[in-house]
Amino acid sequence: MYKLFFRLVFKRMDPEQAHHLAFRWIRLAARIPVLRTFVAAALAPRHKELRTEAFGLRMHGPFGLAAGFDKNAVAIDGMSMLGFDHIEIGTVTGEPQPGNPKKRLFRLVPDRALINRMGFNNEGSAAVSERLGARTPVFRTVVGVNIGKTKVVPEEEAVGDYVKSTERLARHADYLVVNVSSPNTPGLRNLQATEALRPLLRAVREAADRAVTDRRVPLLVKIAPDLADEDVDAVADLAVELGLDGIIATNTTIARDGLGLKSEPSLVEETGGLSGAPLKARSLEVLRRLYARVGDRITLVGVGGIENAEDAWQRILAGATLVQGYSAFIYEGPFWGRAIHKGLAARLRTSPYATLADAVGADVRKSA
Repeated sequence: MYKLFFRLVFKRMDPEQAHHLAFRWIRLAARIPVLRTFVAAALAPRHKELRTEAFGLRMHGPFGLAAGFDKNAVAIDGMSMLGFDHIEIGTVTGEPQPGNPKKRLFRLVPDRALINRMGFNNEGSAAVSERLGARTPVFRTVVGVNIGKTKVVPEEEAVGDYVKSTERLARHADYLVVNVSSPNTPGLRNLQATEALRPLLRAVREAADRAVTDRRVPLLVKIAPDLADEDVDAVADLAVELGLDGIIATNTTIARDGLGLKSEPSLVEETGGLSGAPLKARSLEVLRRLYARVGDRITLVGVGGIENAEDAWQRILAGATLVQGYSAFIYEGPFWGRAIHKGLAARLRTSPYATLADAVGADVRKSA
């Protein structure tokens, strides 16, 4: 039914307008007590065997919403109602910014992919902090906060910009993510180099500890799939050195060649980050490499090209404790989370593993 609706309505709309329309419907449903209870019962049934613990946080399952969908923390309950076990909001920048000029979001329907060059459009860390502080949760869910660099801030002043957002947002975050891997902010990916990343992560860790004294806010870094293998290894080693809590692999890609894209060349050639099904192979490869390097010392989050329960299961076997999705939600619709959970529970029951935690990294360990 949703796929028919997508073909007849959403596919004919500008992708960003369609996003805002769907977003309004989700937020509206979450505001109506009887409706949200009914929707959550239908779309977010709980499977006890999928209960997951990561960074010392307990979640109903491993499947979460990746950053980028809810940039300003306005639909946390709505997305939880749809079955996401954790919600990562953002990317939030130190100062508000409108993002890049429109048109900046493109659907590659034959490839089940998206290209975006949104440019971290958001209301800024002060406004998002105020909203999170005033929030009264309807559904219990884990909320991650993804932070990035304000576009107008020079690269040499990036650390101060991240620290500003950390000081404002850390107390509201169940976990905090340093995003240095979006292709849509000039110079941002340069911060993935270990000589730039080390002082940035240290400064954010110190700022989070100053801002929140009654608990330790878990800190993660999100990396790009376009890193060379030796750079993936370097980030993994740095994460261990600094005692990071996790790595998210991966963000969108700027690559186009070798992905077998079927969409019109005019779409494929649009600048920005490509997400969705074509990212699947490289994202899985990076994840496997990270797990082989860090093992169980750091929690890994797999994202990029996850479309179904089998994709999620393969990420878990490759080393991911948590998995996230976004692009496939556009194509699969509101029953997507339910299908992922049902499929994961079925795979776990027929696997040799007693718990989901036992399955994490099993394929990598076998091949070691």
